Amino acid sequence: MKTIHSNINTQSKAYRDNLVEMNKLIKKLEGHMAESRFQGKEHHIERGRKRGKLLARERLELVLDQDSPFLELMPLAGMERKGGFGAGGTNVSGIGLVSGKLCMINSNVGTRKGGSVDYATAFKGLRLGQIARENKLPTINLVESGGANLPDQAKIFNYGGESFREITRRSKMGIATISVVFGNATAGGAYIPGMSDFSIFQKKAAKVFLAGPPLVKMATNEIATDEELGGAEMHSRVSGVSDYLAESEYDAIRIAREIMTFVKTSQPHMTPLDEIEEPIYNQEEILGVVPVNPKTPFDARELIARITDGSKFSEFKPEYGSTLVTGWTKIHGYPIGILANNGVIFSESANKGAQFIQLSNVNNIPLLFIQNTTGYMVGKEYEEGGIIKNGAKLINAVSNSTVPHLTLMIGSSYGAGNYGMSGRSYDPRFLFSYPNAKIGVMGAEQLAGVMDIVQRASSNSKGEAYDEEKAALLKNMLMAEVDSKSSAWYSTSELWDDGILDPRETRNYLGFSLAILYNQPINGSDGYGVWRH
Repeated sequence: MKTIHSNINTQSKAYRDNLVEMNKLIKKLEGHMAESRFQGKEHHIERGRKRGKLLARERLELVLDQDSPFLELMPLAGMERKGGFGAGGTNVSGIGLVSGKLCMINSNVGTRKGGSVDYATAFKGLRLGQIARENKLPTINLVESGGANLPDQAKIFNYGGESFREITRRSKMGIATISVVFGNATAGGAYIPGMSDFSIFQKKAAKVFLAGPPLVKMATNEIATDEELGGAEMHSRVSGVSDYLAESEYDAIRIAREIMTFVKTSQPHMTPLDEIEEPIYNQEEILGVVPVNPKTPFDARELIARITDGSKFSEFKPEYGSTLVTGWTKIHGYPIGILANNGVIFSESANKGAQFIQLSNVNNIPLLFIQNTTGYMVGKEYEEGGIIKNGAKLINAVSNSTVPHLTLMIGSSYGAGNYGMSGRSYDPRFLFSYPNAKIGVMGAEQLAGVMDIVQRASSNSKGEAYDEEKAALLKNMLMAEVDSKSSAWYSTSELWDDGILDPRETRNYLGFSLAILYNQPINGSDGYGVWRH
């Protein structure tokens, strides 16, 4: 396999200037990540401490194996949503090793808004369920939640029901869910342990009921205590909702880890055997290599050289369709096919990509899509040349590919280029973004320019004078709004990705993601829809 030769001059002004700008974005990312680790106001935490309660992240660390890697997912979900609970919502979630087995872990932050579920937290939960199902991962829920945030109930009611349904569907597939209840699991939240394969309740702490004492009094005039209605001992000895009665939080976590020793899980389909080669280029250089400004030309091979084993890459059709780089390589010993944008997508690039996806499916090799494109090429010449049918061919191949996809957004991701490169709506197993990434129908300048042309034409057709001053003001306002809503921060807040990465961590994130993908057999597609020729 050929070793990529880098043409980057790390002493150049362009490299150093870009490094400065990317480091600014990294600092911003670090600030947002610090916000996501907020676990509630000090007096709420102190009150929990007095009751002997651990914090959500402490519980998570205890359930994980010592020195286990942990792939935190959607840590900034909801951070830009007005009226929401802030970055990450009220759960800490991700994938790690428990008793030597890959698990999805979801830990409620009970000291933040009582662990209540807002809009972003609800959707985060649905995405976590999808990841667990697709990758056949058992789930451990560390439960302490007041249920739905009532002001959001109209928005999240149906989605809450979907999350319960998914627990039972995974159970039917043999994918276990373990719920460990440390506190409240009220109303709809009571169905989380109720539908789990295993439920563990902490003595004198777990409170699991469809209706608490006040609502029961209002509905039936019956007077009952928390313990009588839904205490751990009642559910363990009388109702049978609880399978295990734990003496303490530590005991509850011990039981969960013990259960994982005998729970059936997928066996690794492939484990790297050879000694893993590190890239020959420094991964720190990615900050200077990948342009902060998506308009700056960039050869995707420079990034590939800094994330692949030995910086090696077996490129497919290197002389054809040059705006899409395709080829096979290994990351942390795992085989992977890469499709990486080198600019706008022409017909040749789309055709090459479709053929490469077919070949990877025939050989059962997962795919990594590295997005940095303004989309498909437009204009009379390209329309006559069939850019629509060729672009559709690439989208068809992506849609019907059955090998797992990973997607990495490192710059622009506009229009149908997002679709052809396995964007969020095409269900990649994992999708991560760089802090400089942009996503939307088109760039802010292009969109504002199009609107300006349309408005001028409308004024001319009506015989009206065009107000240049007002138009310029509206154009600037529109550009600012579009730019804001196409940013990586907005995208991750809306759960359009599974997290924003420090680019220097790309290889580690991809390597762990591949370990998850290869934890079950990979079977490529042998059929596609109708293609125009």
